[in-house]
Amino acid sequence: MNELSRRHFLRILAASLGSLGAVYLTGCLNQDKLLLKSLPSEKISPTTFLPDSTSTTAPPTETDQQTITPEDTPAPSPTMAYPDLTVARNGDPEVMVRKAVKALGGMKRFVKSGNEVIVKPNICVAYHSYKFAATSNPWVVAAVVKLALETGAKRVRVLDYPFGGTAEQAYNVSGIQAEVKKAGGEMVVMSNLKYVDTAIPQGKDLKSIRIYDDVLKADVLINVPIAKHHGLARLTLAMKNMMGVIYDRPMMHANLGQRLADLNSRVKSSLVIVDAVRMLMNHGPSGGNLADVKKANTIIASPDIVAADSYAATLFGLKPNDLSYVKKGAAMGLGVKNLDQLKIEEINLG
Repeated sequence: MNELSRRHFLRILAASLGSLGAVYLTGCLNQDKLLLKSLPSEKISPTTFLPDSTSTTAPPTETDQQTITPEDTPAPSPTMAYPDLTVARNGDPEVMVRKAVKALGGMKRFVKSGNEVIVKPNICVAYHSYKFAATSNPWVVAAVVKLALETGAKRVRVLDYPFGGTAEQAYNVSGIQAEVKKAGGEMVVMSNLKYVDTAIPQGKDLKSIRIYDDVLKADVLINVPIAKHHGLARLTLAMKNMMGVIYDRPMMHANLGQRLADLNSRVKSSLVIVDAVRMLMNHGPSGGNLADVKKANTIIASPDIVAADSYAATLFGLKPNDLSYVKKGAAMGLGVKNLDQLKIEEINLG
């Protein structure tokens, strides 16, 4: 073979070897891609590498993860699915409130940093302590205040308009004032000067009424009724509890069910926490006999006021349709009364 032929042969050989190398390299890359595709997607990120057999890096352990308390729970994504209603039983009042709210997605679902929050318990009379179950449990109310403040609320005010005794007396005798102050909340005596004429656009019977202005202006309204018997309405629950934010209460008793539904179409509760720790089974709404009190140790939580009242009715052996305001509220689209249509999470702490 002459020199020219030898050079020509070497060039051809080099080109062939280069092509084979490219093919080999391409095949390796394609295999790597297939390997990556076969691994779970959450394991792969732009900074994740597959370790080789000599790697000394240990995988993260449980102790490497940040511990998240109920108060630290991240704000939920709008796409996350939560129960419609939660029920906590057989625990300390504050613990039951915290567990029930956590199961709904945490207080951050309802209260944002800097929010003005109004908490509306039932503090209707100054005659009895919380033991008689005419007024909301002080530790349940205080737990709600704590959760709102832990979430970053600017201010949390607690108020009601008692029909028996003065507000100052009722706040003190009920035990709510002491616990709210410990929790960092503010008890507010409702001034007659702050009720404003308010139209009710969706009202079918009640077209306007005087409503407490601070309630209308609050960023968040948390409704904390006690579950108790009522001579006219059968039960006082969350929808009935809103009578405490209006001035002209006697006129509500005509066509009570529809008017309560109308009122709740205008004053909307962001979150309902039904206190059934101690329930007044008879002689409501003011009670006065411990023989009428049942210790149920139950907390119901829901953003749906109709659902909350519907479930609470069952604790008295009643059905949602037994309460006129629940029927009317459901008919107006304020919530769901059919418990079979709800996702309910039960939490037993006992």
